[in-house]
Amino acid sequence: MAYSIHHDLLIKAPIHKIFEAITEPEHLINWWPLKCEGIPKENEDYNFFFTSEYNWYGKVIKLEKNKSFYIKMTKSDADWDPTSFGFDLEKQKGDVLIKFWHVGWPECNAHFRGSSYCWAMLLNGLKNYVEKGIVVPFKERE
Repeated sequence: MAYSIHHDLLIKAPIHKIFEAITEPEHLINWWPLKCEGIPKENEDYNFFFTSEYNWYGKVIKLEKNKSFYIKMTKSDADWDPTSFGFDLEKQKGDVLIKFWHVGWPECNAHFRGSSYCWAMLLNGLKNYVEKGIVVPFKERE
């Protein structure tokens, strides 16, 4: 049995601005990793650098402009390697609903539970970044 994380949030911003924030490395570093490299295109690799101990990689498995962005982890740790995460974007009366998911967790362990909490906090950071231009310093991110 695999475990899954799911979070939904509304963002009051143009959909293209949100899509850039979740796909473009120069925007990702403002709410998630310390450093990031990658090209938003299917089958391209992304490097998510948090620290030298957490220098992780994933591959884009789906990209539909202003609609969806999915990553399959390829080099991370034992809990994250079998997982994939993604964002589905839907327009809703001037807002955008983000349906975030992170699936394929092998266990409902402390890492899984902690990652669910961290994703919730990071997605709130994404919302504040896109709506208000707020960048939480990396060391203060969950």
